[in-house]
Amino acid sequence: MLASAAWQRQAEQSASGQCHAVCGRTRLQVARAAQSVRQLAHDLHAHAPLDQSRCAGQDVRGAAARAAGAREDRGGFVGLHEYQGASRWNWRSKKNGPQAIGKSRGGWNTEIHMVAADARTAVTFCLSPGQAHDAPEGRRLLQSLGPASRPIHLLMDRAYEGNETRQLALDLGFIPVVPPVRTRIEPWEYDRVMYKRRNEVERLFRRLKGYRRIFSRFEKLDAMYLGFLSFVLVADGLRGLC
Repeated sequence: MLASAAWQRQAEQSASGQCHAVCGRTRLQVARAAQSVRQLAHDLHAHAPLDQSRCAGQDVRGAAARAAGAREDRGGFVGLHEYQGASRWNWRSKKNGPQAIGKSRGGWNTEIHMVAADARTAVTFCLSPGQAHDAPEGRRLLQSLGPASRPIHLLMDRAYEGNETRQLALDLGFIPVVPPVRTRIEPWEYDRVMYKRRNEVERLFRRLKGYRRIFSRFEKLDAMYLGFLSFVLVADGLRGLC
């Protein structure tokens, strides 16, 4: 989910004194080819160490062959040391951590849910697997924002028009502005003119997807991907000041 909140920019709001928040969402395709390359590298490191005997020369192999008979006489095994440990290639730390990658009809992908104050100011964001529903993540972001100090308009994508999400927005002091789905038995009216401002968060995502590491997720762990996403948001915000 992408949402946006603007109470931090009170001085820049309209003369009416109302703040606006923008909601939206986007899906990012996961670079599956990168996952394959990463697995290939893991297999090479784990099971195919370099053959250093070729660099050692014939003398070393000859010496090893001459010593083989002596080891057999002592009850040992040819080619093994008595206290030989595991290969150092297997001493790498495991990459453990959350990985918000899921499979939907479009393949393996990740969803970014964001609260944005305007076209260049992201307030908070999170990740979810591609098959996950948007509404729970939207409520999670709203709860992380906490209660609003005064009424704030919250422009949300239609994916967040559920009763539970809208009620949570009202409980926190927001004024939800979201169109109802066409299957609603009792649809409601909403400010269509104000809702046009939701394109601000869409423009923000369009610029973010201009970065290949955002559009095609190469990082396996969420922590790494979120770190690069934060870096891109800072760079984009500074570019808007120039």
